[in-house]
Amino acid sequence: MKKLLSTLLCTMLIIAFTTCCGIMHKFVDVRAEQTFDLTAKSALLIDYDSNTIIFEKDKNKKLPIASMVKLMTIYITLDSINRGELVLDQKVTTSENASGMGGSQVFIDPYEEYTVGDLLKSVIMASANDASVALAEAISGSESVFVDLMNSTAKQIGMTNTLYCNSTGLPAPEQYSTAEDCAILLKKLISFDQYHKFSNIWMDELCHPSGRKTELVNTNKMIRYYDGCDSGKTGSTSEAGYCLSASALRNNMRLISVIIGAKSGNDRFKESTLLLNYGFANYQNKQIINKEVVLKEIDAKRCKEKTAQIVATEDFFAFDKKGASSSYKVDYELPEYLLKAKAGDVVGRVIISKDGNIVKIINLTVKTSLTALGFVDNFKMITENW
Repeated sequence: MKKLLSTLLCTMLIIAFTTCCGIMHKFVDVRAEQTFDLTAKSALLIDYDSNTIIFEKDKNKKLPIASMVKLMTIYITLDSINRGELVLDQKVTTSENASGMGGSQVFIDPYEEYTVGDLLKSVIMASANDASVALAEAISGSESVFVDLMNSTAKQIGMTNTLYCNSTGLPAPEQYSTAEDCAILLKKLISFDQYHKFSNIWMDELCHPSGRKTELVNTNKMIRYYDGCDSGKTGSTSEAGYCLSASALRNNMRLISVIIGAKSGNDRFKESTLLLNYGFANYQNKQIINKEVVLKEIDAKRCKEKTAQIVATEDFFAFDKKGASSSYKVDYELPEYLLKAKAGDVVGRVIISKDGNIVKIINLTVKTSLTALGFVDNFKMITENW
């Protein structure tokens, strides 16, 4: 009985660990010994794959973030498209309220039809307030209802220190977020292929229904000059200062930097560049598990196939400082053989450890289905072995 209880307890702990790994949103393991002289009130540099913090300065300080609020407007729009509730070429009739937004805008006309794609492009590239409100109204009927959706979505994805009051980032006394929450959100956005369709375009134009055209210039200058930068969002108001969330990918390593409250527009780009340069110069990402590669082969019995090919359900990259001596240990838990299995069936797991601590558990599945031997096959096998 004691042995049975111990086995059950261990199983429950493993399941709990795996679940936590799957839903964990917060970033861990602050590594940076480096300090930087930043004008920003808050800053963060993280590795995308491992959630490792490389550098942070008051990452949980609640601050106004100006137009970086639009990251959530973009995220909800892309999520709606992903779930089939919107399509890019869907027409949206704009309101006078949306067209009347001040600040950064693309001067949409009221009571005209614009596609979701054009409005989304205008928000991602040009940080357009009018297009942001038009999308909010298209999704929720009104901006105020959309704001409720923004706040509930923030909680769902692990943003615990954020409060939205509008869809644009225009000054609102109660509106705030943090560098960590902005990094969580940008990480979510990066996973959408559709986001990158617009995020790394430097210049484009919006064609209005009337034939009038508005030039679009990406507010994130880093996509033009910083090697590997393909996404991000700027923001600036007198209240928030100058802000920037940006991400760059080099040599299989993606980093995310967040700057909030820099003293000037140039400072936010300079300080984000400084952080990203430090990360790429001092850290590396080595692939330990490749889900596209057959990791193991195990015997298949009573099947036409002699072996079953085993693959992982996801990749794993080992993030570490360049030149670090620490190594990762990979252990496989698999049965000695399989009698039957369909492609995708979970048959085991791979456990990745570092310095004696489990850092990741990944399920192992059968790559292709195993075909059970039929009567004729069994008879033939018996006669051949007679």
